[in-house]
Amino acid sequence: MAHSKSAKKRIRVAERNRQRNQDVKSRVKTMAKKVLAAIETKDVEGSNAALSVAYKEFDKAVSKGILKKNTASRKKSRLAAKVNAMNA
Repeated sequence: MAHSKSAKKRIRVAERNRQRNQDVKSRVKTMAKKVLAAIETKDVEGSNAALSVAYKEFDKAVSKGILKKNTASRKKSRLAAKVNAMNA
């Protein structure tokens, strides 16, 4: 257990940041799952709309430093490829 005042504060700050990061990651995963669900139901308009929302969430996560840029790009690319394959 931390003894100094600054160490106790770091514990509080780290927990707050961990919680925030967890929330953002969860939101990103949920949006990706919505895209995949729309693809499974062959909903073209729904999948395109969900993909747009997912892109926004990925970009937010990158700007907050929660996901790396290349990780988000890879995930966005894979989702887009699935949507495009369905549209073709």
